[in-house]
Amino acid sequence: MSNLNQILIEGNLVRNPELRRTPKGTPVCTFSVASNRFYKQDQDEEFQKEVSFFDITIWTELATNCATTLKKGRGVRVIGRLKQDRWQDPEGKQRSKVHIIADHVIFKPEFKGKKSERNGRVAEYEEANAF
Repeated sequence: MSNLNQILIEGNLVRNPELRRTPKGTPVCTFSVASNRFYKQDQDEEFQKEVSFFDITIWTELATNCATTLKKGRGVRVIGRLKQDRWQDPEGKQRSKVHIIADHVIFKPEFKGKKSERNGRVAEYEEANAF
């Protein structure tokens, strides 16, 4: 039986990407993405904001492209899979961390106009590129 492990995250980079290489020379890029969610607990309440942070790892040519193209604040859409790392800390406690291994990274356009003008173009872009 085959299992499904796929995730799609959209958000903005929290920090500039970091590029490094494995001992064999394979490029690896890492960065973090903040993804916002707005919701109401009750119909009469105002919207609440929830921010989640996700660590992303990218390999090979895509890693090099991300490291040279992306910067803090840039919007991205990441398609990949979840990976869990497990280890034992120096005190003997079991630790784990889940991060995303990216297969595809879509760079959202950068807007350099006024904020109100930029919001209109973002809405047009999101409507045109909706899944």
